[in-house]
Amino acid sequence: MIRKARIADVPHIQKMLGDFAREGKLLPRSLSELYTNLRDMFVAVETETDRVIGCCSLHIMWENLAEVRSLAVMPSYQKRGIGRKLVEACIEEARELGIRRLFTLTYKDKFFEHMGFQLADKNIFPQKIWADCLHCPKFPECDEIALVLDIQVQNSPSPCNG
Repeated sequence: MIRKARIADVPHIQKMLGDFAREGKLLPRSLSELYTNLRDMFVAVETETDRVIGCCSLHIMWENLAEVRSLAVMPSYQKRGIGRKLVEACIEEARELGIRRLFTLTYKDKFFEHMGFQLADKNIFPQKIWADCLHCPKFPECDEIALVLDIQVQNSPSPCNG
């Protein structure tokens, strides 16, 4: 089951992301950062136990730009479509919010290409570079692959005047 993350999920998310970070597969996230950005995060949970087995977040960068980041699925649950469902939840939320372009920085470019993302030059995302990349231990020698997805947004209802 995919749902929005809750406060009680944060320690589990941090541990899972930390495990992947130690393997060099993604960047670690501090507890403070995860609590601050909790509303960005989706989790995959076992239906019976509500145990977090995967996560992904949609981080808004600018008016029409958001990043899909921190995608992780526990190794014993991989290859079951969970990662795809997490990214689809981010795409759907972006569509609902009226965000037209998503990007990701990843080592799993083939996964994202299968979801419709296309290769891009990292330098077209100055908001990302100034907000996050300058603080990254890999900067300026980043070896992640940038991909983008342009999405159709839903027509938003007219604002209420009353």
